[in-house]
Amino acid sequence: MRHLLLTNDDGVDSPALAPFARALQELGTVTVVVPDRQRSWISKAISRSREINTRETERDGIPITTCTGYPADATQLGVHVVCDPPPEIVVSGINLGLNHGTAFMLSSGTVGAAIEGWISGLPAIAFSTGVDGEHYAAWRRRAKARAAAEQWATLATTCAQILRDVWDAGVWGEADVVTVNMPFDATPDTPRRLTSIARVRYGGLFDTVGPERYRHTFVDVTEPESLDGTDVGAYRDGVVSITPVRMPEAVGMSKETRARVEQA
Repeated sequence: MRHLLLTNDDGVDSPALAPFARALQELGTVTVVVPDRQRSWISKAISRSREINTRETERDGIPITTCTGYPADATQLGVHVVCDPPPEIVVSGINLGLNHGTAFMLSSGTVGAAIEGWISGLPAIAFSTGVDGEHYAAWRRRAKARAAAEQWATLATTCAQILRDVWDAGVWGEADVVTVNMPFDATPDTPRRLTSIARVRYGGLFDTVGPERYRHTFVDVTEPESLDGTDVGAYRDGVVSITPVRMPEAVGMSKETRARVEQA
């Protein structure tokens, strides 16, 4: 890898950004293009009907281009406008929060930015971290505190090593996008597991706060009966999940189903 594009959905002030950029510099030249603020849960949204502004800044000595758009916008700008020469891979993360299981992976701006890289013809990988059993808001405050800096540096090193190993193994010869989820206390020695995506669902996402007024909330998650072999199952076992993903393909149907549909 000679040139990497790094983006995220937590924005320029993410505590993971500068440590991750610095760790990735061991693998090649790193160009950083990120949203100018948090843009979580936006999936692969593109700014179609409004202008996007960019600005040059830095964090901890790392040059950064910020944009007023979404994570996928940052990938688009990074690949097609900012990077010269173009990057060889799009790296997204490290996200503050897990993106394992179908429902959360499809909602993730972190994963969406990686998918936009694949659409642009590049291998792409998304990294996410979090905890299970601790309220998300409380964990996020802890993760953004100064005391967590050492752990972010450890996670950044861990992610860079995973990226190098996945690249060297030729995973992108068989996958389009790779999504990695890891415990917040992961280190380079934490075991890794190749996984599938758990078929996770959730219910209503909004609480009523007044007449015609609603606020986002989290509700119970519905999981499959078995998590064996899945990204969620790997996290529950305390290991790093590495999930190679193929972009959507048409599902084959039985002759009987095909006949019923085509004759309907």
